[in-house]
Amino acid sequence: MNRRRVTLADVARAAGVSRTTASLVLSDRGDELRISPASQQRVRQVATELGYRPNLLSANLRRGSSQAIAFISDTVATSQLAGDMIKGALEQAHLHGYMLIIGETEGDLDEEARLIDTMLDRQVDGIVLASMFTRERTVPGARAHVPVVLLNALPDAAGSVAAVIPDEYAAGRDAARLLVEAGHDRIHLIGAGPTLHDVPPETIAGRERLAGILDGLAEAGREPAGGEVCGVWLPEDGRRAMERLLGAGERGGAIITFNDRLAFGAYQALHEAGLRVPEHFSIVSFDDHQLAGWLRPGLTTFALPHRDLGRRAVDLLLTPPPEPTVERIAMPLRMRESLAPAG
Repeated sequence: MNRRRVTLADVARAAGVSRTTASLVLSDRGDELRISPASQQRVRQVATELGYRPNLLSANLRRGSSQAIAFISDTVATSQLAGDMIKGALEQAHLHGYMLIIGETEGDLDEEARLIDTMLDRQVDGIVLASMFTRERTVPGARAHVPVVLLNALPDAAGSVAAVIPDEYAAGRDAARLLVEAGHDRIHLIGAGPTLHDVPPETIAGRERLAGILDGLAEAGREPAGGEVCGVWLPEDGRRAMERLLGAGERGGAIITFNDRLAFGAYQALHEAGLRVPEHFSIVSFDDHQLAGWLRPGLTTFALPHRDLGRRAVDLLLTPPPEPTVERIAMPLRMRESLAPAG
């Protein structure tokens, strides 16, 4: 059944006061303007009985703000891996008194343009453009006349908008240092390497992780024992890469896999070959996939800080820096049993 929205005029009429008086009472300014306690109580009681709800959109627009932020992503909302980016953004938006309006494009640029226009029609105060995987992307430019922050993405034109991404470089360097400090001198890479040219195309995470790994090893006077480039970072790719290493005669050392799914495949290949982690091979990885802690032994990995990324993106949107910047958020280490001192 359609019901007409109760208006402020309805409340004023039923309470026997002017519309201005009702407005002042319901905006908590009754005492300030010396409206009698009895009149204030009557207005509030009538508003409750009638089910009055203020028109927040109109009120916010009068203040020059809708108190709403758009969160537009490719596949973040439907992903089990990156959903914490939305949780973090929601938490921070609510902390600042904002509502988060979420839209998903599934990577369709036309749908992204339509969603941006729709969000702007709803007078959002800013837009977070989020990506499932770290990548470079075009900023909507003139289309978005409100602040824009890229989440888990880099602008294709430096200095155009603020962006927040994981600190992949630092995680790569720390992964190399972990293995060096554990006494490992034969460290193989699965996913990319052994040189900066050996990275799957358009893989920003791989490029930055590899740069950090190579620098971390160079600081200790070392370099990778070898690298297996994988165009796709799935368990099957990790299994095949590990099989190639074993086929070349490797029977011990350390492995850095460029994500946890590659590590899952490496575990499988080692198990099928009768070898064990970490007795024969220590393994360090990245992402902290939901299954990383369920492996036996548990996988030592650097976690993607999805929730912190979401929080920081909202902060950058609401309190923008003087100049557009790229902020890198630390990837915390999840130390588990796949790393052991060299034998």
